[in-house]
Amino acid sequence: MAESTAFDFVCERLEEGSPLDRLAVRGTVRIALKQAGLEARSATPEQLAVVVEKVLPAELAARGVEGHEGLCNAIRVSLQNFAPSAQSDTPDAVFERLGGS
Repeated sequence: MAESTAFDFVCERLEEGSPLDRLAVRGTVRIALKQAGLEARSATPEQLAVVVEKVLPAELAARGVEGHEGLCNAIRVSLQNFAPSAQSDTPDAVFERLGGS
């Protein structure tokens, strides 16, 4: 399953700042995205920032991650500076650029 680079970015930050392992982190973020009606492969940085702010703290609390609020806030702030690579463009984004509007 191909994920967006923003998804990978969030997972890497969460793995660095929590006791959860890679598999648990990715599953937790996927669950949070699913609750928001989003998919990992197409979630934008903006959408992920909302999920990290609104949904992810409860998921981390349920898994016993201490300091989850501060961790989520730091991830949300770092997403503001996230610049996705050209490879992660959605077809809609490419057509929007080509259309000039």
